[in-house]
Amino acid sequence: MTLLDSAIWQGKVYSGGWREGGGGQAPVIEPATGSELGRVGIAAPDDISAAAAAAAAAQPAWSATPYTQRAAILRKAGDVWLANAAEIEDWSVREGGKIPPAAQFETHVATEEVFEAATLPSRPYGDLLPSEQPHLSFAERVPVGVVGVISPFNFPQILAIRSVAPALALGNAVVLKPDPRTAVCGGVVLARIFEEAGLPEGLLHVLPGGPEVGEAVVTDRNIGVISFTGSTAAGRKVGALAGQHLKRVHLELGGNSALIVLDDADLGLAASAGAWGSFLHQGQICMTTGRHLVQDAVYDDYVARLAEKASHLPVGDPASGQVALGPIIDERQRDKVHALVTGSVDAGARLAAGGTYEGLFYRPTVLAEVAPAMPAYANEVFGPVAPVVRFETIDEAAKLAADSDYGLSLGILTGNVMRGLELARKIPTGIVHINDQTVDDAPNTPFGGIRASGTGARFGGTANLDAFTDTRWVTIRGDIAPYPF
Repeated sequence: MTLLDSAIWQGKVYSGGWREGGGGQAPVIEPATGSELGRVGIAAPDDISAAAAAAAAAQPAWSATPYTQRAAILRKAGDVWLANAAEIEDWSVREGGKIPPAAQFETHVATEEVFEAATLPSRPYGDLLPSEQPHLSFAERVPVGVVGVISPFNFPQILAIRSVAPALALGNAVVLKPDPRTAVCGGVVLARIFEEAGLPEGLLHVLPGGPEVGEAVVTDRNIGVISFTGSTAAGRKVGALAGQHLKRVHLELGGNSALIVLDDADLGLAASAGAWGSFLHQGQICMTTGRHLVQDAVYDDYVARLAEKASHLPVGDPASGQVALGPIIDERQRDKVHALVTGSVDAGARLAAGGTYEGLFYRPTVLAEVAPAMPAYANEVFGPVAPVVRFETIDEAAKLAADSDYGLSLGILTGNVMRGLELARKIPTGIVHINDQTVDDAPNTPFGGIRASGTGARFGGTANLDAFTDTRWVTIRGDIAPYPF
């Protein structure tokens, strides 16, 4: 029996073992072919309530477990992930529509997230504080209790495990609600890995479901912190609901990241970077290069090079041959992408490449002569679309890049890195890459955005300590303090 043998999870959710969910079952659809790969269990709100109560009951013993044992289980989980990488990657290709290199990248980053999280239990968890009183005063980090994680479809392993692993490592229990469209990659995979790694029962619950299940995660009284990754529109609703219930919430939301190409950049390398930034995983990444800002002197050359690359990139079923782009996740998302493209062309943009589709396979698209008000520039497309705008001066580039509701990632391509850094300081974003495109991730970095891209919360490395613990002030006196009352 393999790690992801369907006999284990077929039609079931993971909560106190594998069992039927209150929401019935849903098909696992391969977007490239429309074929049904299996069926997953779907949770109902009552399942969240029961899971959160069980998690709250199991968490104190886990928190009291020696840090060496918690770290060992995390390391074992990473080893299990690596040992079963090929099977997991096959599911990423078929269920998630990823080309194999993207699936391999996701597995690599996910395992590194687990190994990085395994270092957290041994880190210092407090600070000694000066005091004018004759007592020992210190601040200590304590687990929040139960963490609720709501994760999306696009990179389901990474965007779930980057919260699940550090939360567990720091002594919490977790209730995970993965997107039903990738419930195997983003749910079953994690449940099976931690099951094989020996995580005690009750500490991880994996419950795919719809918006009503997500709402139950946010409002349940046993869940103290919410980690949500998804669209800005959905994040606003999660944030508002969490605020009503006085919940701490980490929101990692959408983006419309700019790539600035200065006139001293190597255009061959710049066009390659720009194509990767916009077309990787069909543009279904929050950090995707959504806006190409190109200095006037090199604009026409850059557009021609980018369009040439787009026109030659093969699109098709990633499970049946070597392609550069796979399918869009579903028809609804494809139609949204196409509407933004056609709306921009109708508004005066020039279609330099792409703009067509067959089924869920959307051609990589380049839009030239784009104005900032056009739909594909002003909105997060979440598809393989590269709108290109020209600018003349550095100040104009800074203004264009900063003029966005979003603030996730920024790329600047230049022959003068100090010039690039000076420009970056004029543009508010959570992430900056000089001489690289906008998409990157690493488990030891403080990842997150500002403005409509998130609440400023960060995941990764030491940032996880702030995300998944509470800070408590403690004082100790040798004798009871005397008071005049």
